[in-house]
Amino acid sequence: MGKRIRVLVVDDSALMRQVMGSLLARDPAIEIVGTAGDPYVARDKIRELQPDVLTLDVEMPRMDGLSFLEKLMRVRPMPVVMVSSVTAAGCATTLRALELGAVDFVSKPHTDLREHMSEMAQEVIDKIKIAASAQVRRRVSAAPSLPYARSTTPARIAGHLIAVGASTGGTEALRQFLTALPADAPGVVVVQHMPEHFTTAFAERLDQLCTMRVKEAADGDQVLAGHVLIAPGNRHMRVERDGATYRVRISIDPPVNRHRPAVDVLFHSCAEHVQGHAVGVLMTGMGDDGARGLLAMRKAGARTLAQDQESCVVFGMPKVAVDLGAVDEVLPLSRLAGAALAGARARLA
Repeated sequence: MGKRIRVLVVDDSALMRQVMGSLLARDPAIEIVGTAGDPYVARDKIRELQPDVLTLDVEMPRMDGLSFLEKLMRVRPMPVVMVSSVTAAGCATTLRALELGAVDFVSKPHTDLREHMSEMAQEVIDKIKIAASAQVRRRVSAAPSLPYARSTTPARIAGHLIAVGASTGGTEALRQFLTALPADAPGVVVVQHMPEHFTTAFAERLDQLCTMRVKEAADGDQVLAGHVLIAPGNRHMRVERDGATYRVRISIDPPVNRHRPAVDVLFHSCAEHVQGHAVGVLMTGMGDDGARGLLAMRKAGARTLAQDQESCVVFGMPKVAVDLGAVDEVLPLSRLAGAALAGARARLA
């Protein structure tokens, strides 16, 4: 067996530290090197134990998890998996943690921890393994970007659209991508692997930052220029033609590639119904979701783009798409929005 992933568990709850230890001990590739009840103890143990990955609670004494994470990412960047509640406040805090540099998060069960250990176990293990291989960069403090004035003209029906898929690292990648698009950009449909409740908070957060209007999609929503629709957590989203317009359909069909929403579901629907009037963009994420759908889009005449390895947190999904021959162009995150916009507008010419 190769080198084990060394994990430090940081949580003010002794029960949660015990539960996390029990969960992670199930996998021989993971070693719990220590636990900490608050960020000050965690700081000392990071220096002493040199863990590969940190699991971090948000609500802790003496210093909250966000403040600790912000300091950590400036001084000693390392992979962090947040342990979050699914309350509205917990969702917003988790999204802020992802902005600050956390790789991913797991949700605490609503009820008794011990009762839900089994269903939580594989998710925790998988996300720690992904985090251990993620590219983590030093963060500097920056004020959140603010949108330019939004257009006051009535929204136009989208004759073309941009379809985007992302997973691990995608919340921050999508923020950068969508804030770079102007208020009159083509309609955008997005699948980001994220559970229920979190997509609502994610869409609301992006709506505050973007010149485009951003909302969590509802069944039957029209795809409009200047608008972004985010697939709801635990629901698939498809695009269908409705006369001269496009609408999204939301369903609870079985998971695809272990995901719901799945990027492949969205991309295959675009290949079928939008064809050459679409641009497909596949961003950072582990696994292969979206790769075959992006290939179908390219074969149907769509322009297809993928985020490059250097700017990805995890170069999994884009790499599979590149290997399949599904990608017209591989670009850094900073250039994806411009290329997608140019590709969509070229299809109108």
